[in-house]
Amino acid sequence: MKLLLVCLLVGLCAFAGADDIPIAKKQKDVLKLLSHINQPLVYPEWQKVIETWNVSKHISDYAESYVVHNFEDYETYGWLPQGEIFSVMYQPHLNQSIVLFELFYYAKTYEVFFNTAVWARDYFNEGLFLYSYSLAVVHRPDMQDVILPPIYEIYPYYFYNVEVIQKAYQLKQTHNPKQPAPGYDQNYGYTVWSNYSGHYLNLHPEQSISYYLEDVGINAFYYYYNLYYPFWMSSKQYGWSGINRGEQYFFLYQQLIARYYLERLSNGFGDIPYFNWEVPVETPYYPSLEYPNGLEFPTRPPFVKLQEYYYNYGQTWTWKSKYGYSYSLIQDWERRLSDAIDSGILDVHGQKVNLYEGDALDTIGELIEGNPDSANSQFYGVIWLYARHLLGYSYQPLNWYKIAPSALEHFETSLRDPMFYQLYKKILLLFYQYLYKQPWYSYDELVYPGVDIVDVQFDKLVTYDDYFYSDLSNAVFDTKEELLDDTFHIRVGQTRLNHKPFNYKIKVNSEKETKSVVKIFIAPVYDEYDRYLNISQNFMNMVLLDYFVYDLKSGENMISRNSYETPLYGKDPLSYHEIYQHMLGAEGGKGSWSADQYYWNFPHRYMLPQGTTAGMPFQFYVVVYPYAPEKTPGSTSDVYDYYFYPYLKEGQQFIDSYPLLYPFDKPIIYEKFWYDVPNFYSYETKIYHVEDVNVAH
Repeated sequence: MKLLLVCLLVGLCAFAGADDIPIAKKQKDVLKLLSHINQPLVYPEWQKVIETWNVSKHISDYAESYVVHNFEDYETYGWLPQGEIFSVMYQPHLNQSIVLFELFYYAKTYEVFFNTAVWARDYFNEGLFLYSYSLAVVHRPDMQDVILPPIYEIYPYYFYNVEVIQKAYQLKQTHNPKQPAPGYDQNYGYTVWSNYSGHYLNLHPEQSISYYLEDVGINAFYYYYNLYYPFWMSSKQYGWSGINRGEQYFFLYQQLIARYYLERLSNGFGDIPYFNWEVPVETPYYPSLEYPNGLEFPTRPPFVKLQEYYYNYGQTWTWKSKYGYSYSLIQDWERRLSDAIDSGILDVHGQKVNLYEGDALDTIGELIEGNPDSANSQFYGVIWLYARHLLGYSYQPLNWYKIAPSALEHFETSLRDPMFYQLYKKILLLFYQYLYKQPWYSYDELVYPGVDIVDVQFDKLVTYDDYFYSDLSNAVFDTKEELLDDTFHIRVGQTRLNHKPFNYKIKVNSEKETKSVVKIFIAPVYDEYDRYLNISQNFMNMVLLDYFVYDLKSGENMISRNSYETPLYGKDPLSYHEIYQHMLGAEGGKGSWSADQYYWNFPHRYMLPQGTTAGMPFQFYVVVYPYAPEKTPGSTSDVYDYYFYPYLKEGQQFIDSYPLLYPFDKPIIYEKFWYDVPNFYSYETKIYHVEDVNVAH
């Protein structure tokens, strides 16, 4: 159920009601606005809007007049110039992006929204426009059936190494339309092959996992997640306050960290390292990325010191930005959060709140994210934001629009840096510090009377590397004629992990007819030293694979599922040009388009960890428990169509009323319960990795 159902709470219906504009037209507008984002618009039919649209003269066309006044204030102050690097994690840039987003968001009609966007595309900084406009497409009710093209095709600079971009430049500069170079194809143009970081410069053993860290699908998912749920956005103001925002924050990062741990084990590595703010950071990072203006992404050498003096040497940071004090601030905030969790007393603007009177996981999650729903963000801060600035090893800017952000300071590139996982493991420990103090589940809370999982069977699990292609055309600059006629194309080919489709069967005996929920998790069997991990040691490593509602009948039930049935993982999205062809077909009456199949999920191809050639054992945990419906605000119907993570579709966070990670949201006493709970089942099998794609198929 979409959050459109609660739009009356924030007055959205007054300015974003239904219109008669075809969805294909809106989709086509989005694609054209995001094409070649670093070049001016060339479409003749849009030039009048660019030249004449004046926000101040159309103040009545925006549902909230203050958004126009905010824009006028920044007109006096000055906007981030075109060509400069934009990062939402720098406060001046964030402030401007919110002002522009609200102009888009509060436009009363699609026509006003479109005119504002066309004018803004020509007027504002490219990165600033891309972020604000994408937010509006995601959050405006009249754009709910419109999809955004892959961010790695809009801004390939953030996803492909610099040698790929340089090769694209060379091909563009030497391209002769009458006599193309060898290898040119009429359908998709040139093809450039991409390696991962470490091909030229390998600074650390962990770069052997760069195929996972730099996967375009995983990084794109994380980018789009942060469009759907921006850290700065008030859920009450924008109409999605019905979700458990703090719990969702915990669940997202627990899944990201646990999934990365599985990949580390497949490559011979062990636990994600734990770091201390006071000890030099051992892990270096060389991004191999370059900004569109030619500036390289900052690098982090090995064993860097994090003290403010070393970090800000030579910069006039003391009065310009709090980021210069990151080293001190994050330690203060971490200590305050830890003290509050240990004592159970939370300071909420001078009032004391007991964290252990009920479940406060959601409250703690909001505090740690430091979002506008937080009980006291001024006191408990925003650890993750300042830590990214510190660990990314990017220096303080001398000017607010002359910045050089690190990979950690963009959502598109964060997951590439191994320090991302070390940082969020440290943050997750604050959650577990709280969870370990909560009452653990009793036997009666875990057992499902009358339901017994008798057997579980999986097909042979095989992973392999195959080629993936995406459009690289937006990385180069086209002539006006090439832009209008869409004549120059170039694509990039890269190997990515994948797995053979597999089936699994779950045999369940039930004493009665009952509606149930089935969850399947994957976790390690052994650590890097071949030591067995029991359920008490393993509950933090659970990765959710499948989650669905099932009507059990009385007697024997054989539940059969295919790996592609899970709603949690998504297939590779269509490319920019494939979406465009669909739109042309829909406009010509030769087909229709449904956005329901296109929401950004965690890539299905990474549903399984790589495994090893000889086969690496993993544990699958199957849990069946009673269905208890989740009620959305203002709704009388049950919601169990989709689970939230990693399904990025607003309002479909829960399929039931249990915690997102149930039953592994709390520690489980292995010795006491596991083998005595008949509705729990553990199944061990191996995952094999093959080098030859033909063997895999």
